[in-house]
Amino acid sequence: MIHKTWQTKQPVKKVTCIHTNAKKYVVKNVLTVGKQYDVQNETEEFYFVIDNTGKVGGFYKEYFEEQA
Repeated sequence: MIHKTWQTKQPVKKVTCIHTNAKKYVVKNVLTVGKQYDVQNETEEFYFVIDNTGKVGGFYKEYFEEQA
């Protein structure tokens, strides 16, 4: 049950939101373009970040750019 500790653990890395143009879902309400987010977990397709609501949400990687 790793997801129960995502709020309190150290972030894996930081990513920056580059767009919120979602085809299916509304993400502009929980992500801000240009803002950096802490990645709490990552899969092949998703980043799990603490979004603007203060909760961990899973978002497609296409919305983000990794920090160098």
